[in-house]
Amino acid sequence: MKTLPTAELLTLDRRHVWHPYAAMPHTGPVFPVRSAQGVYLELETGERLVDGMSSWWTCIHGYNHPRLNQAAQEQMGKMSHVMFGGLTHQPAVQLAQRLVQLSPEPLQHVFFCDSGSVAVEVALKMAIQYWHNRGQPQKQHFLTIRHGYHGDTFAAMAVCDPVNGMHHLFRNSLVEQYFAEAPQIPFEGVWQEADIASFAAILEAHHGDIAAAIFEPVVQGAGGMRFYHPTYVRRARELCDRFGVLLILDEIATGFGRTGQRFACEYAGISPDLMCVGKALTGGFMSLAATLATSEISQTFAQGEAGVFMHGPTFMANPLACAVALENLAILDSYDWAGQVNRIEAQLKQELAPCRHLPAVKEVRVLGAIAVVELHQPVDMNTVQPQFVEQGVWLRPFGRLVYTMPPYIIESEPLSRITKAIFAVVSRL
Repeated sequence: MKTLPTAELLTLDRRHVWHPYAAMPHTGPVFPVRSAQGVYLELETGERLVDGMSSWWTCIHGYNHPRLNQAAQEQMGKMSHVMFGGLTHQPAVQLAQRLVQLSPEPLQHVFFCDSGSVAVEVALKMAIQYWHNRGQPQKQHFLTIRHGYHGDTFAAMAVCDPVNGMHHLFRNSLVEQYFAEAPQIPFEGVWQEADIASFAAILEAHHGDIAAAIFEPVVQGAGGMRFYHPTYVRRARELCDRFGVLLILDEIATGFGRTGQRFACEYAGISPDLMCVGKALTGGFMSLAATLATSEISQTFAQGEAGVFMHGPTFMANPLACAVALENLAILDSYDWAGQVNRIEAQLKQELAPCRHLPAVKEVRVLGAIAVVELHQPVDMNTVQPQFVEQGVWLRPFGRLVYTMPPYIIESEPLSRITKAIFAVVSRL
């Protein structure tokens, strides 16, 4: 591959490349990356940035990890891809076994997907087809909670927050779902039953046509970076059981230790009927996700009208991705990741506390390796992003939220660079 001069690279980028959540031509700042190592990104201009985003929360062990590189190289020497229809292979089988071992006990079956959005699509389709198999085809809708985010594909988008997700643009194309009021009691607050009243009322009135409830447990991600009380999750599980509705938990952002538990639902001590995982599954090496299901759900499909589950991604269970994911989970098991996350949490709480006194700040909240500085007004990305780069860190704020989700391997000094940069930039607003 020919290496382009930086100026030419940026010119061609603006001419041809459509970036996420951007228009064409893209007029905002774009920073070309030359390489990445550990917790650092090196730009084509030679600047070295501490990555406070883990590449949208995926690179939990940092970049260019030698064990992940080796796992990929060894697998490429055998096969980088093979179709999964009618075939199977060692990486997929062993990864499925490991995911079953790590996840809550009732989850016994793994359906591999290409991305988190697809994992959500799969879970929604599984829920609908499950009830069809059970002779209740009228159960076609879903209950979720406001401020949630589950992906940008159509079914996933239909269960995202209707305001934050700009749903009115797609109103005539999206299936309307049920939205309960978002939980208000914070993670460490005092539980009050009124917090789940909206969720309970919708289930009581409409459980006859609701296939499943779906939400992100304890931490709502891209819909608002909100942390809420684990009892909400536990009560939702009880209500779903009472009204004959499945529970889908979206652990794509929270899974594999980000909140301080391996899966966020462990704070509530409950298990879902279906669970979506992704993002950190391969340590950010490449895209892979999965939907896990209980035996009670999966065993109905052979007797259903179709006789099978009607879904099959082309790159499902890609051997290269599965091999890397296996090694990523082995790395996670090889050190005290929970201790690392606790250390990160303590440092984030201490060093971001001064932000609470800044005029622009509404709230500061920290849970596990997640820290959020919520502002009174939305940030201007075209000015704020370059300011963080000037401070030597990479952060990607959105809306009123300046947040960090650093790699678990980050040490105290680079983490302090992130917190100091947040204070410096926010203090100018």
